[in-house]
Amino acid sequence: MSPSLTPPGRRLALLVVGLCWLAVLFDGLDMFIYGSVLPHLLAAKTFGLTADQAGDLGSYATLGMLAGALAAGTVADRIGRKKLMVACVTLFSLASAICAVAGSLGVFGLGRVLAGIGLGGLLPTAISMVSDYAGRARAALTIGVLMTAHHTGGILSAYVAKWLVEPAGWRAAFWICVLPLLFAPVLAKFLPESLSFLVAKGRTDEARALADRHQVELPQAEGKKTAADRWDALLHLFQGGAWLQTLLYWLASFGGLLLVYGVATWLPTLMRAEGYALSNALTFVVVFNLGGIVGMLLAGRAADLPHARLRSRGGTPTGAPRISALWFALTAVGVYLFSVHMPLALTMAVVFLTGVFLNSAQVMVYATVSLRSAPGHRATAVGWTSGIGRFGAVFGPWLGGQLLSSGHGEWGFTAFAIAGVWSMVFIGVAAVRSAGSGDRVGQLARAH
Repeated sequence: MSPSLTPPGRRLALLVVGLCWLAVLFDGLDMFIYGSVLPHLLAAKTFGLTADQAGDLGSYATLGMLAGALAAGTVADRIGRKKLMVACVTLFSLASAICAVAGSLGVFGLGRVLAGIGLGGLLPTAISMVSDYAGRARAALTIGVLMTAHHTGGILSAYVAKWLVEPAGWRAAFWICVLPLLFAPVLAKFLPESLSFLVAKGRTDEARALADRHQVELPQAEGKKTAADRWDALLHLFQGGAWLQTLLYWLASFGGLLLVYGVATWLPTLMRAEGYALSNALTFVVVFNLGGIVGMLLAGRAADLPHARLRSRGGTPTGAPRISALWFALTAVGVYLFSVHMPLALTMAVVFLTGVFLNSAQVMVYATVSLRSAPGHRATAVGWTSGIGRFGAVFGPWLGGQLLSSGHGEWGFTAFAIAGVWSMVFIGVAAVRSAGSGDRVGQLARAH
């Protein structure tokens, strides 16, 4: 895409970003709604729900997200990014309907798995769509803006729980999550197809007509990657000394997503267990996600600032891993302080700042991998780092449930804080290695 978009191109970019932002907003609402209503489900013993079963249910959605994220690229290459986004919105909306009418724990769990598949497939596809149309000069900022939608959905989930669950019951909250089904036809009608997909499929006339109409540059066709090419890209991550750096990134991502999804699932319940009123516990969800929005907008700029000064001897920027390590450390402190009963105003401030650091610390892991990967292997490197991290996303909600069910709920925030220290150590070691010797991945990236 051209770095400088014409006015028609800017209008098209705004349309694509706006539609994708709304889709990701609904994604965030559906993801966070379970954690927001969980205190009610446990208090009412819905379906005979216990804390360990609640943790399992939280893991079901993230397991579905793992499957959805892994399948998204292949499916998008077949049917197109636009159709996949419409399908994902439709799937997680209908899955919420299954949860809303569920008469047993098994049916409810099925709904969360199906919702997770849709949620996992939507986000990477939406990021690809906005990257296609935003222009290089605005790509990072646009993706940051897109990610604010996920946290806005988290804020909305807390208000849905506060306003609806008490008078209408928990099922009403999941019926609200069915409403994005009405947005699917809007997405199908107004969202243009990815130019990269059209070119890759040989539909160049269609792509050129769309590009000409909106005065944007047509992407160059890329050679189709075979299974051998994809295998070679994966092997590249372990060649020479790159294997250790790859392992450090994977371990950091595992701990980061364990922390993100563990806190997202259990924050209101654990705060309730710490003695806060339910209304305040749900307000913490709002404040936490407000911090997440601020963090997403600040993360890239914070990582860019050190680039002029902090470089490895090979010349590769090391700002992103240093910022990620620092922010994971601050996250660990903040999450641990959740377990200390402080004055409400101080607790709100700690929750906000932890929200700022937590989510964007994980984003900086992805930024680090992207910066230090060879262009031809970058997608594979980031995709596998995210994929391995998803196992942490599955483990985090389960861990919180196990601690609560065993009568050790007070250790919940401590366990999540340890995950923050874990990620700080591994991404920090990666930063030190790259600063000290210039890792093999960075050398190959520059060679390409």
